Amino acid sequence: MAGIKALISLSFGGAIGLMFLMLGCALPVYNAYWPLFLLFFYILSPIPYCISRRVVDDTDSASNACKELAIFLTTGIVVSAFGLPIIFARANVMAWGACALVLTGNIVIFATILGFFLVFGSNDDFSWQQW
Repeated sequence: MAGIKALISLSFGGAIGLMFLMLGCALPVYNAYWPLFLLFFYILSPIPYCISRRVVDDTDSASNACKELAIFLTTGIVVSAFGLPIIFARANVMAWGACALVLTGNIVIFATILGFFLVFGSNDDFSWQQW
């Protein structure tokens, strides 16, 4: 039952984050849909870590190069997702209020992605790999 509650709360967090992203795009005051390019970053951010978990044998406790590279690439994707709205706002492509809404959505969505890996990432009896 704890897994169902975690899944519902994670889906609620994702919906709230996407709501902030859509508000930053679709409010009549802002009316610029360029921040929707961040959806690519949301899709790409967990991919390197998921690939490294499949490739790496997790038996030793030492860190390895594949996992470190995956964390580095994920960090680059997340930093780019936070930088893109700021660059759009500096270039006057979107308003600073829309930038604030999009950055709030970024925080919520990336916290949701992190929460997913913390809740369902362990190899115990209830894991996301079983789904």
